[in-house]
Amino acid sequence: MGSVTRTPLIAGNWKMNLDHLQAVAFVQKLHWTLKDAAHETDSVEVAVFPPFTDIRTVQTLIDADKIPFALGAQDVSTKDSGAYTGEVSGAFLKKLDVSYVIIGHSERREYHAESDQVVAGKVQAALRHGLVPVICVGETLEQREESGPTAVSVAQLRAALEGVASDADVVVAYEPVWAIGTGQVASPEQAQEVCAALRTVVAESLGETAAERTRILYGGSVKSGNIASFMREPDVDGALVGGASLLADEFAAIIRYQKHVGV
Repeated sequence: MGSVTRTPLIAGNWKMNLDHLQAVAFVQKLHWTLKDAAHETDSVEVAVFPPFTDIRTVQTLIDADKIPFALGAQDVSTKDSGAYTGEVSGAFLKKLDVSYVIIGHSERREYHAESDQVVAGKVQAALRHGLVPVICVGETLEQREESGPTAVSVAQLRAALEGVASDADVVVAYEPVWAIGTGQVASPEQAQEVCAALRTVVAESLGETAAERTRILYGGSVKSGNIASFMREPDVDGALVGGASLLADEFAAIIRYQKHVGV
């Protein structure tokens, strides 16, 4: 679909790991590991998604040390303000220089019963406040066997993009639920099949231009040993990394996947 060059995005979702003190040590180690390895920051974008309690600390560190990492949040409220105990507004995140927010992660869908409607509301909330939603989609093994490899993800993304403007900046993350934290990994060909279908949904919902610029990530047991094979696929523009993003040396190796693909 065209020949637009999309800057790869390697995003680390820390989930409920690392307190604010551990976060400082981790970000500093990751930064120096990449610096020592002469990482070209303009060729791969790096984003970290710490827990809410770490965001201010990480933001201060990034600013003070001029660390070239984008900052993300793991969730956002559909509401902007008010009597919503425990919720976090997109307005608050924007004030902390947060750039990205994960929306619709399978753990939120499963453990917090987030429906497609809720996910769509969070996408709108993120966009209202100038945050880039990282829209997660993916199927369980049972759903894959019942409906095929693309049906669930396509339906989830189509619902999430309802009412989104054609010029909106979004990121899509395909995370097959059966591959998250299980050690099972989709093959590069399986990932490409779904990511290509998701790009078609973006084209249908937001237009061809949006589809060409939108980055689609793969997530699910991503490691330094397999990242290069995914990045060779034409519709895979990066990775949403879970457990491996908590290990500075391993995450740095994932970020530096280019040395393995020769690009």
